[in-house]
Amino acid sequence: MIWLVLCLLAVAAMTPLAISARLTARARGRREAALALHRAQLLELDRDLADGQIGPAEHANAVLEVQRRLLAVADTQEDAPGSSATMPLLTALVAVPAAAFALYIAGGSPNLPSIRHADTVADAQAQKAQDDALIAQLKSGLAKMDPKDPTTRQGYVLLGNAEAGRGNMPEAAAAWRTALAAQFDPTLAVETAEAITEAAGHVTDESAALFRRALAEAPPDAPWRPMAEKRIAGVK
Repeated sequence: MIWLVLCLLAVAAMTPLAISARLTARARGRREAALALHRAQLLELDRDLADGQIGPAEHANAVLEVQRRLLAVADTQEDAPGSSATMPLLTALVAVPAAAFALYIAGGSPNLPSIRHADTVADAQAQKAQDDALIAQLKSGLAKMDPKDPTTRQGYVLLGNAEAGRGNMPEAAAAWRTALAAQFDPTLAVETAEAITEAAGHVTDESAALFRRALAEAPPDAPWRPMAEKRIAGVK
């Protein structure tokens, strides 16, 4: 069944190209393009004369020159495109599906069964349960550590990162607050303020204060400075 579907998709994808090759529309050659260009120049000269941009004498001389070029081009001969012009299209009609089929055979696995949606949901739930257990274990371990230990502060930073990665901004902000209490860092302060803002849906007094302190203590070239200034621009 899968092979029938693949064949139908290949036919549908190549149909426009087949129609183009079937119609064999004659491509415009350089001779025809030159004739069209000179005719357009004549029309442009007539418009310039009507608008008063050129005088009658200048118009007449220009028209004679264009007509001379038009006659010279009209006398040239150019071979019409033959059937060889459609050969690349016909070749593509065969080569593209064949190449796609070969690549699929080499790397595809059409006989593998599909994964049921229920299995996907179960896997996601199992992964979430595992993440919850690890987060709980990390919190329990940090609660037993010395708050003044630099390792404890780094643990709360990592805890905040983990919670933010799961989209749990209130818990991320709580972990980062603890890390900031141990040692203030402008970048971490901005991340904490952003988490608070995202959780609340607006810039709160606490997040605004963190933004202002971070701006005051950060170097002038801090990459997040424009964002922080924009955050507190409308806060009174």
